[in-house]
Amino acid sequence: MENLTQRTIQFLSQENSLGNSLSAFLIDRKASELSPRTLDFYKEKIEKFFKFCLDRDIQFVTQITAGDLREYMLYMAEVRNNNKGNIHGFYRSVRAFLNWFENEFEPEDWKNPIKKVKAPKQSQEILAPVSFESINALLETCIEGTFQGDRDKAILLTLLDTGARASEFLGIDLEDINPTGTINLRHGKGDKSRIVYVGKKSKKAIRRYLKHREDDSSALWITPANNRLTYDGLRAILTRRSKLANIAPPPIHSFRRAFALAMLRSGNVDIFSLQKLLGHASIAVMRTYLAQNNEDTKQAHLKGSPVDSNF
Repeated sequence: MENLTQRTIQFLSQENSLGNSLSAFLIDRKASELSPRTLDFYKEKIEKFFKFCLDRDIQFVTQITAGDLREYMLYMAEVRNNNKGNIHGFYRSVRAFLNWFENEFEPEDWKNPIKKVKAPKQSQEILAPVSFESINALLETCIEGTFQGDRDKAILLTLLDTGARASEFLGIDLEDINPTGTINLRHGKGDKSRIVYVGKKSKKAIRRYLKHREDDSSALWITPANNRLTYDGLRAILTRRSKLANIAPPPIHSFRRAFALAMLRSGNVDIFSLQKLLGHASIAVMRTYLAQNNEDTKQAHLKGSPVDSNF
């Protein structure tokens, strides 16, 4: 620590330590009103990287180099067998943290190492939607007339019918639903609200579920103990129902993909309307849904080619 000013020495021993800087970053993100799930995402990714750093005797943020970042991404891929999505999630998290650190503290004679590290390539794999056959199998396990049976049926149908993200879906309050079939998602991504819709069967299922409700909770989806249903609770419902149906548990987000593809396949919804229903800020992010729909038409041609079928 030779030739360092007293200010720099004090900085290195306090704000610059990995633990203190992460705590300050999370407080700043919370003050910016990021969702609890986003905060947990940042915390998980950065804490794992910091453990990697501490194992290499890196104790301060200003000691992190571009080489350390690249080495960790290789470690994630080759040692920990993380997929491309997880590695890109780490990159986004540490980039947000280091950019915040640079703007917040403006450390002397320090250059942000993330600027030298290219973002890892994201997987181009088209993720499959939940199949309607799987949803039917899940619905068959819901015993009508019971709280959990009627609730879970309403959840499955509404999750598919709205195309809502899990956080948006779980944030719905009773006051957000309208008898006409509209639902106000007030807790959308980026804290943006939007209107989504449900059809007759979903509305009927919601009404049947609400007949069981004699509580004071403001939440639409609750547990038997009258607490708002959480992400882990929703995932547990899908896991339990899948076990009863003897099928693999579908990812929660696969319902959103199924909604989008069903809309595109119907031929009655244009891409701009679908963009609004899904709550995407840009039409560019619709490319994965469009790609899968194009694959549908390719497979249809392969099955029905007049040349291949007749000559």
